[in-house]
Amino acid sequence: MLQKYDAASEVTDLDASDSSEKSPHPLSLFEFWPGSVFYTPIVLYWIAMGIRYGDFSVPSAANPRIETGGLCGESKSGILDMAGSIAKSWIAPYVVMDLSRTQREQDVERCLSLMKEHDLSFPVVLKPDIGCNGTGVKLVPYREALPGTLAQFPGGVKILIQDLIDKPVEAGLFYIREPDAPRGHITSITYKEAPLLHGDGKSTIEELIRNDLRTSLLPEIYLPRLRTRLQEIPPLGKEVQLVFAGNHCKGSIFRDGRADATDALTQRLDMILRDVPDFHFGRIDVKAASIAALRAGEDFQIIEINGVGSEATHIWDRRTTLWEAYRAQFYHYHQAFKIGAANRARGWKTCGALTMLRHWRKQRRLLASYPLND
Repeated sequence: MLQKYDAASEVTDLDASDSSEKSPHPLSLFEFWPGSVFYTPIVLYWIAMGIRYGDFSVPSAANPRIETGGLCGESKSGILDMAGSIAKSWIAPYVVMDLSRTQREQDVERCLSLMKEHDLSFPVVLKPDIGCNGTGVKLVPYREALPGTLAQFPGGVKILIQDLIDKPVEAGLFYIREPDAPRGHITSITYKEAPLLHGDGKSTIEELIRNDLRTSLLPEIYLPRLRTRLQEIPPLGKEVQLVFAGNHCKGSIFRDGRADATDALTQRLDMILRDVPDFHFGRIDVKAASIAALRAGEDFQIIEINGVGSEATHIWDRRTTLWEAYRAQFYHYHQAFKIGAANRARGWKTCGALTMLRHWRKQRRLLASYPLND
């Protein structure tokens, strides 16, 4: 589960001191701008960098063993499968399954067989092998929920079945290491929290959402996910968690945690990611026992490794200014071009703009076919 965010009190369990630094508004200026608006300057920056380096796909060489460098359309399991024995010991157990195109009734037994073979037990998380922004991520708490959940995915797609890591802190760690550099550095840490409402014994879940300071501004995100429970009246004090997947655009709350980028955590990521061949740039999503454990580089597990297409997601903290967000975006994409160019000079090939476009179109088509995430 995500760390819980108390939407009613605007005080986060992750850092109680944040309550003394309340923003005058529960959302930042740009937090939910349309992508076509927010990302236009970033697209223009990418074009300028592509002209400068003579190839719009230079960042694909930043992680040259990953399809498109992890920009779009890459296989999540393909990245995790690259891990050596050291890195694998830090990755949450998973198995990959191809859903049948024609014999969907056999998917459940095949899934159970794969889980048994790889020593996985409920609860598990199902996620598309090709996807982004948490689209299609589903929690399966027990065996009886498996048939209905599998049936929501289209036939013929590949999914990951991953152990649900029962650690309270979820974080995204952005890591960059230049080719041949002995050490990398952490450029972003983001803590992810689940919005939480409290029942008053009188209001329905829909009314609680519409009356809350933050969630009332984003009903289109929360109401569809709880459509079967909207008229439920939670008892007084009962917690209602609004989202499972730790993605900002799907409703999770993001907090800037860059102050926790310790030397111990950096050394741990160096050890792990040097065991993922030629990985230089991307975000590692983890579950940790506590923030103190994360700072010490201990007691966490990796749930995903993302490449060039990942963001330094601390920019979605409501306290971040628009200028700070763009500065972070431009810095990271400049680093992607810089590292890609360095690898190109060492003999690695870029994927080419047409291949990027083909993978993007494939990913977009698949995203449209996935079920609504939990």
